[in-house]
Amino acid sequence: MNHTIDATDRALGRVATEVASILNAKNSIHFVKNRVAEVSVKVINASKMKVTGNKMKESVHKSFSGYPGGLKEMPLQYVVEKKGFSELLTHAVRGMLPKNKLQDIRMKNLVVEE
Repeated sequence: MNHTIDATDRALGRVATEVASILNAKNSIHFVKNRVAEVSVKVINASKMKVTGNKMKESVHKSFSGYPGGLKEMPLQYVVEKKGFSELLTHAVRGMLPKNKLQDIRMKNLVVEE
């Protein structure tokens, strides 16, 4: 099943929540915890998404390489300049999915367009 979500004038967290619930197949009657549903989610107009408040300047995007001293912290504004809004959305959705072997498989079903 294909889903298309328009992110124009919607908050980052609300779009990410909707995407995560669709990728988990929580909206389907065929929901099973141990299987990946055959759904794909396409988010359009991600660059028109709203980031409320002062989060662009104050909030910090963290990525860890796994090595000692490998924690990188960047403000959201810098992440958007370098990688775009698609990185913010995929990071938020990944944090909302269950941390198991199916997480990467579910993330492959997400397509974000600026």
